[in-house]
Amino acid sequence: MSSEREFNEIITGLAKKRGFFWGPSPEIYGGSSGFYDLGPLGKLLKNRLENQIRSSFVRANFWEVECPTVSPAIVWKASGHLDGFIDPITQCTKCEQIYRADNLIEEQSPGIKITGKSIDELTEIIKTHDISCPSCKSTLGPVESFNLMLKTRLGLDQEAYLRPETATTTYLLFRRFLTFFRDKLPMSVFQIGKAYRNEISPRQGMLRLREFTQTEGQIFILEEDEKNWPQFEDIKEDVLPLLPYQTQQKGESKPVKMKMSEAIKKGHFQNPAYAWCVHLTYSIFKNMGFSEEKIRLRQHFPTERAHYAKDAWDVEIHTESFGWVECCGIHDRGNYDLTRHQEFSKEKLSVSVNKQPVVPNVLEIAFGIERPLFCLLDNSFQPENKVRDTDWLKFPPEVAPIQVAVFPLMNKDELLGPAREIFDSIIEAGFIAQFDVGGSIGKRYRRQDEVGTPFCITIDYTTLEDGTVTIRDRDSMEQVRIHRDELVATLKKVVRGLIRFESLQ
Repeated sequence: MSSEREFNEIITGLAKKRGFFWGPSPEIYGGSSGFYDLGPLGKLLKNRLENQIRSSFVRANFWEVECPTVSPAIVWKASGHLDGFIDPITQCTKCEQIYRADNLIEEQSPGIKITGKSIDELTEIIKTHDISCPSCKSTLGPVESFNLMLKTRLGLDQEAYLRPETATTTYLLFRRFLTFFRDKLPMSVFQIGKAYRNEISPRQGMLRLREFTQTEGQIFILEEDEKNWPQFEDIKEDVLPLLPYQTQQKGESKPVKMKMSEAIKKGHFQNPAYAWCVHLTYSIFKNMGFSEEKIRLRQHFPTERAHYAKDAWDVEIHTESFGWVECCGIHDRGNYDLTRHQEFSKEKLSVSVNKQPVVPNVLEIAFGIERPLFCLLDNSFQPENKVRDTDWLKFPPEVAPIQVAVFPLMNKDELLGPAREIFDSIIEAGFIAQFDVGGSIGKRYRRQDEVGTPFCITIDYTTLEDGTVTIRDRDSMEQVRIHRDELVATLKKVVRGLIRFESLQ
């Protein structure tokens, strides 16, 4: 690996070369920061992650919904976004370039604590620590607030906004959910869809976008159910890498491996239902292919939380490109959201408890998909070495964009026919596969290694004699022969991790 290039540049270069993502988009017009195109392999990888996310939520008894991405201004006034969805910005007094104030402070004085600081406090920090314009090194102006909502118009005169999250549109369906769930709480739903944020100066490529796909799971729940959550019994002995804010106050950044039951006893989680949500989120990221060593769960400081949040934890993934990256937020939102929408809509958004109207609380899991997509690329990257003369990607087989490649040894009719039959059977079994006849077998192996394909199947003249084919494992580069009649069943087992490739030998 070249020491002259940043790791992020290596990842981005490979991603653009092999069709994971391109941008900023639209490239032929110079590009607008915060917008990226997913190439064929990027879209396949995103589909894989979405499928894992969807499967995890469905297994946890969540139901999927889909809502409009544009809503009238009154919705966002009620949600608090019009007044509170802001970033602190500062403008250079000379070149007039605008920056996010908190980002500049972290870049130029990384040791300064800015969590929970007010606009005036950020202005003072910039003055005290001589934070200057990155472009021309001139003095920066006072810090101001900038709303991140993207404004539009419905018809001729109705003010509207593109949603900055999927959560709010989910809350608006509360009364419909009551009918669907037969007036029984808790109710668990999720959305996967587009969201938009008008970031001032998006940087770090795919990590900070103006348009992205967001996943959010919501549980509408009463306080009594939060305390008495039967599903917690199933996970109470599981150990998670936790970084409570008290540990962070001591200057520690390494997570503590802790049983969920112990975390409850120590007060790191306020109730079993919320702790279960944190555990579910951890499981989702494990299912997306992240190793335990690369995940930590970090609790927000009380001063860091949104004003409505009773508690908040983040899933962070460690990358070589940017260190620890926040990829998901798990929030105990209390009854803030439904109370606000009840107030502004004048519609009843409560349930009857002991003949009294009670507005339920909301537990939330929220994250964009593009961030874990980039982090998975980063974590999967393997540099070339003496054994392998190309950089390659070590995706877990279940989320690899292409799971199987099929190679006829030569471009001959007698091999192409059986190869096509085998390829079709693999496709019919539900795998994403590629049929490749171009170049030597060695070159084809290298191409598939570079995009992270875990298994390659070669059809040769021995196949015509005894019906066996060669399976080549990406990680070990070992090969075994197996009868074509057993191929699909074997692939299902090795891709899902039910058996290890070595056991085939």
